[in-house]
This record gives sequence, C-alpha cells and structure tokens, in this order.
Amino acid sequence: MDEMFMKPGAVSWTELATSDPEAAKKFYGSLFGWTFQTMEMPGMQYHVASVAGRQFGGVMKMPADKASMPPIWISYVTVENVDETAKQAQELGATLIVPPQDIPEVGRFCIIKDPQGAGIAAITYLKR
Repeated sequence: MDEMFMKPGAVSWTELATSDPEAAKKFYGSLFGWTFQTMEMPGMQYHVASVAGRQFGGVMKMPADKASMPPIWISYVTVENVDETAKQAQELGATLIVPPQDIPEVGRFCIIKDPQGAGIAAITYLKR
C-alpha cells in the first residue's frame, strides 16, 4: 500500500459489497479499466481492484446477514487507533454499524454511521 494512505486522515481503501460481484467486476472493469485479483478468504472470495498496477479497493459479496441491503460502496479512512476513533465518533453522535474488530494480516477497523446517516469506515493498519 502507498505510504501516503498509511497516514491518519487519508482515505486509504474503498470497498463494494454487492449481491453480484461478477457483474460489478464486469461493469467497473469496462467503465474504468479496473482489473481484479481474486483472493480466497474464510467463507468468501474478495476481489482486489487495481488501476495501473496499484491496488485501491475491493469487491465482495454482501454478507448473508445483510442480504436485504442494497449494494453499497464504503471508504476507509486511516486512523491511529480504531478503538479511540469509534469511541470519539459515538461521543460526536455517530452509531457503530460494525464495532472495532480485527482483519487478519491487515489491521483493525470499524464502520460508523455519522449523525446524518452516512457510513464510513475507520482503519488502523498493522505496522509492517
């Protein structure tokens, strides 16, 4: 990952959860020239999106417990400490959609719904 994206405050990743990842890959690949590399993850496939050889996001099947939701894009913002960010977000009137949790070999994240109802994720990457 680009060093700039590791800095707190940077939008470092974007992700699509959708009912049809193959259709999404075809659409975005044709529209924007994105390429995808499929990774096997526990219980799912994750399709890492790249442009000009640089990874910037991914596409995944909507989790079964969220299947009634429409497809959604979400951006990840790098933070120093996800747990502190989640706490501060709640103090500022946000709701936690996904409480802080680990992504093996990546870092720790949470998903926040701001006071106006928009979603965004915060992430602290593992130090490499």
